Amino acid sequence: MGLFDRVSRLVRANVNDMVSKAEDPEKILEQAVIDMQEDLVQLRQAVAGAIASQKRTQQQYSQAQTESNNWQQRAQLALQKGDENLAKEALLRKKTHTDTANTLKGQLDQQTTQVDTLKRSLIALEGKISEAKTKKDMLRARASAAKAQEQLQSTVSNLGTGSAMAAFERMEEKVLQLEARSQAAGELAGADLESQFARLESSDVDLELEAMKQQILTGSPQSQAQLPSATPGSSQTKATPQDNAVVDAELEDLKKQLDGL
Repeated sequence: MGLFDRVSRLVRANVNDMVSKAEDPEKILEQAVIDMQEDLVQLRQAVAGAIASQKRTQQQYSQAQTESNNWQQRAQLALQKGDENLAKEALLRKKTHTDTANTLKGQLDQQTTQVDTLKRSLIALEGKISEAKTKKDMLRARASAAKAQEQLQSTVSNLGTGSAMAAFERMEEKVLQLEARSQAAGELAGADLESQFARLESSDVDLELEAMKQQILTGSPQSQAQLPSATPGSSQTKATPQDNAVVDAELEDLKKQLDGL
């Protein structure tokens, strides 16, 4: 294979590829219909010309036949008058017009066949153009739908991997973090509130315990009333070790009751 052939094939391949990529179905279909309509106009002109030529030939044929008949009648008239030479001349003229009429008849038959063929071709082309227009609208609609679908798929694909979708995912993660922080803060606030109430309750218990201790150690009016009073002239009664043990036991019982609250 020569270098020129290889370069030629390469150039044609690149040109074909460029043309294929540049082809827009909608524009190509529209241009195809326009080209077919231009062919229809030319075919109509050709049919009109063929019909006009057929009519001229028809007129010439009719005129030649008329002249042939006229010379036939003249030949008969000359023969009736006894002029054979004039009758012979008339017959020669008749033959000339008859030959012309026969020739024109052959042309007329050919033209009639051509006109019929052109008419059928014209009808067929008109049908094809009508069908092409219908298909063009249908194909244009399909092409538009395909382009819209392709654009939609491209948009969805870009959303799936693009920055917009990533931004949505980041914002969703931040919202989840804010919700988690809010929930944790609520739980901590509840726990702190419980602890504050527990401290308050503990303070009240401690105060009550402290008051009871003071009553036991210093002696309340009731406890003093239960103690035997000293007789006049006698010395003040002192607490015995047994009394102290009873008091300590009672104090321990009170502590246990307070711890159980």
